[in-house]
Amino acid sequence: MDILLVASAFNSLTQRAYAELSDAGHRVDVVLATHGPDPVRAAVRDRHPELIVAPMLKTALPDDVWREHTCLIVHPGPPGDRGPTSLDWAVDGEARQWGVTVLQAEAGMDAGAVWADEPFAVPETGKSDLYRNEAADAAMTALHRAVRRYTDGDHKPRPQTRDWPEVVWRDYFRQDRRRIDWERDDTRTVLRKLRGADSQPGVLDELHGREVFLHGGHLEDQLRGRPGDLLATRAGAVCRATRDGAVWIPELRPRKNSGDPAPFRRPAATVLASWTAPHTPALPEIPAPLDLPAGRRTFADVRYRERGATGFVSFSFPGGAMSTDQCRRLLAAYQYALARPTSVLVLGGARDFFSNGIHLNVIEGAPDPGEESWRNLNAMDDVVEAVLRTTDRLVIAALAGNAAAGGAMLALAADEVWCRTGAVLNPHYRRMGLYGSEFWTYTLPRRTGPETARRLTTEALPVSAARGVRLGLVDRLVPATPGEFAGTVEALAAEVAAAPGLADRIAAKAEARRADEALRPLADHRRDELARMHAIFADPHAPYHALRAAFVRKVPATTTRPLHHLGDGR
Repeated sequence: MDILLVASAFNSLTQRAYAELSDAGHRVDVVLATHGPDPVRAAVRDRHPELIVAPMLKTALPDDVWREHTCLIVHPGPPGDRGPTSLDWAVDGEARQWGVTVLQAEAGMDAGAVWADEPFAVPETGKSDLYRNEAADAAMTALHRAVRRYTDGDHKPRPQTRDWPEVVWRDYFRQDRRRIDWERDDTRTVLRKLRGADSQPGVLDELHGREVFLHGGHLEDQLRGRPGDLLATRAGAVCRATRDGAVWIPELRPRKNSGDPAPFRRPAATVLASWTAPHTPALPEIPAPLDLPAGRRTFADVRYRERGATGFVSFSFPGGAMSTDQCRRLLAAYQYALARPTSVLVLGGARDFFSNGIHLNVIEGAPDPGEESWRNLNAMDDVVEAVLRTTDRLVIAALAGNAAAGGAMLALAADEVWCRTGAVLNPHYRRMGLYGSEFWTYTLPRRTGPETARRLTTEALPVSAARGVRLGLVDRLVPATPGEFAGTVEALAAEVAAAPGLADRIAAKAEARRADEALRPLADHRRDELARMHAIFADPHAPYHALRAAFVRKVPATTTRPLHHLGDGR
């Protein structure tokens, strides 16, 4: 069946819908509704879709489109829920159960007939994590069911009539409901407000006399201070005292009236440092121990732990992006893990993103973005090279969530790639106008063959975990819920560590690395890739710079040179 996806952005859910519906044998196209209704009308007219699906749409479909075609809307709320910020209300109300509804478009927002719905349990996490994981799983289950029902042709969607058991209209969740009263709100309340706005839109607040949006929140169980005071920094985050405790805030975004026409999120400590007068005492930097004791509740974006013969280097960075500093700290943790007496090393976080590569926001905020791009890329290459040169143990990349660009190549550097079934891979760089590095010219063809590697990097399309297995990108699917993934991986890794043939596998791996090094050293791959990337970074007219700025600031991209000037199109 020909399906047209209409979306406000090619975000994680739209990518997953594209990949999984394509896997199911449908012919899928995508049109973005970011420039008004005309592109949507044109796509419908030119492609003649049998079904239109809107996985994530912030604006209404044109009347003539939904009146003349069946259009399914994915709404992140249970049946009867209506409104534009459903998940925000779920987090704010500390809902234990929520749902996703696939309904038919009509004049009233979220008022159309229901084709399918799927409930899900709500864990204690941020809204964006919830959206990409439990909500996305439920959305795809409901969407697949709705598409099958439409294809079969004998299903009648349930209209939301007056006898509908419960219809609840929830207004847009505004900043006045998010605002934190540092003197009166307890830590639980502060965390709920921060987590309900972690990626977008943030919580509007004031620091150092400036209005700023707070993004993300983590509990701190030891530091204390006067409510509202800043207490310390850690790995770019800042700790702020509450009435009865403290929280860590990883990122800040200045309000638009700051002078920047389109401010963007950056590490909180970096933003504060740019505002602080030279004579102002700096906040103390209090690192978290790498092997954080069990029971501690604090912010730690890189950790190490052991279970028998298996070591676990876990990391979790906002948005999956890895800055120069984050790459260097991850490398230090990895090197620490290599000094431990383990035979299996697992790399990856407990849930959500694995990695999306270099940190475009930090790069955009740097005095010289080209130079910071170069520093960040080299730091990322250092991590990937360390994984590739590990020959004394088996390395497993465990992907609880999505991986893209250099983050996908970091995963491919491991001996085995394990993916949660809902993960999506984007093993390419083209959409950011980059040739790519992170040893992709070695790891990608090694797994997929040169022709498939060329196709993946030029087509620049998302790949589901299931298709990743067929292409050779993924070695094992882990059919676990987001909350069960880490425990499942730990049990599977223990089986690998206990397998009788592990020593032979490690020896064979070391021999294969020696053979590959003799054929073409890793240093040659790195040198050639970096030469291409340095030319892009150093060219102020390269599309990368405009694409990066547009991506970070969430504005339409304007480039001074078309992407085909990248040479081979990668």
